[in-house]
Amino acid sequence: MSRAAVVVNPTKLSDQDAARATVAEAMQAAGWQEPLWIETSKEDPGYGATEQALAQDVDLVLACGGDGTVRAVLTVLAGSGVPLGILPAGTGNLLARNLSLPLDDLAKAVEVALTGTDRALDVGRLEPNAPDGRHERFAVMAGVGLDAAIMRDAPEDVKARVGWPAYVLAALKHVRSQGVRVTVTVDGGRSLHTRAQSVVIGNLGRLQGGVELLKDAVPDDGVLDIAVLNSHGVVDWIRIASRVATRREPHDHRFVTLQGKHIEVELRHPQPRQVDGDLLDPSAMLAVQIEPGAILVRVPELTEAGAAKAARSDAAKAESAQAKAFARADTDAPAGAQTSAEAPTSAEAQPSGEPVPAG
Repeated sequence: MSRAAVVVNPTKLSDQDAARATVAEAMQAAGWQEPLWIETSKEDPGYGATEQALAQDVDLVLACGGDGTVRAVLTVLAGSGVPLGILPAGTGNLLARNLSLPLDDLAKAVEVALTGTDRALDVGRLEPNAPDGRHERFAVMAGVGLDAAIMRDAPEDVKARVGWPAYVLAALKHVRSQGVRVTVTVDGGRSLHTRAQSVVIGNLGRLQGGVELLKDAVPDDGVLDIAVLNSHGVVDWIRIASRVATRREPHDHRFVTLQGKHIEVELRHPQPRQVDGDLLDPSAMLAVQIEPGAILVRVPELTEAGAAKAARSDAAKAESAQAKAFARADTDAPAGAQTSAEAPTSAEAQPSGEPVPAG
C-alpha cells in the first residue's frame, strides 16, 4: 500500500487539526496508508523533514506551506524520482500558480496530488558562495537586485491581509533606485556588461498578480530564461511594465532577455538575492545551472483538449525563441543565448570576449 509524507509549515495553517484530517481522509479514500506528518521549523524550512521522508521510502511527498516550504522540499527531492505534490498555503504560491494547481481548496489539492499525472520539470541549481554550502534549487525563478529587495521589503502583516498587492507597495519604494554595474555571462560565452536594477533567471515566467515577466519560459525545455531590467526612473518603469503587459518586442535596452543553461551574474556591489520568493544572503554573485527534468511534480491530468492547448502554447514559445535566435545569430549577444532585445551599444553595455566583472 502506498504511503505519502506531508512536509507542513504549521504557521501557514489556521487549523492544523482540520487540515490533517482532510489529508488523512483523502488518503484513506484513495487506498493509501495514513501519511507521515512532518512539521518544519523556523530553523529548518523543510530540508530535514524531506530527508526524513525519503528515509522512510515514501511514494509521494506533499509540501504544505508557502513558497519557502515548497522550495525547500524541492531542493532535497530533485533527482530522487519521488514526486512532489503541492498543497498551497502561502501568499505567493508561485509554483502552484504557474502550474494552475488548486490554491484555496485543500481537498482538491490533495486530490490532484493523489490522482494527477507526474510532470518532469527542470530546476535551477544555485552555486553556493561557500565551498561547504547547500546547492539551493528553484522551479520558478531566482533574482538579484530589485526583485529581491521587493521580497525583502513587503511587510508580512500586509501580505497576510491583502496578498500579492503587498509586493506592489514594496516596489513603490524602489522606483527611483539606481542600478549597479553587472556582468551577465551565458553558457561560458561572451558577456553582457550593463547597469541594471535587477537580473531575473526563470524557469517559469509568471509573477504575483498574474504578470508574465518571461513570456517564452517553458518549464521543461532544458533552458533558463533571463531578464535584465535597466530603468532610469518612473517613466522607464512604465515603459517596461507596458512591454511586459502587452508582450511587445521592441529593441529596448531597458528590458533585455536571454536564454541559456548556465548563467553567471557578477555585480560590482553585493545585492539582495531571492529564489522563488525566498531571500538569500546578499552577494555580488549569482550563478545558476539548469538541471533538466530533475523534479517530478504532480499536476492535474489534462483533458485531450487541454493537452492540445498546452502543446500549442509550448510550441509557440519554442518557435518564438528559435526565431529570435536565428534573427540575431550574427549580433553580439552572449554565445549560446537567445535575445529578444539587442544589447545596448553604450560603453556600459558592450558584450566582450571574456567575462570581466563590471567596473
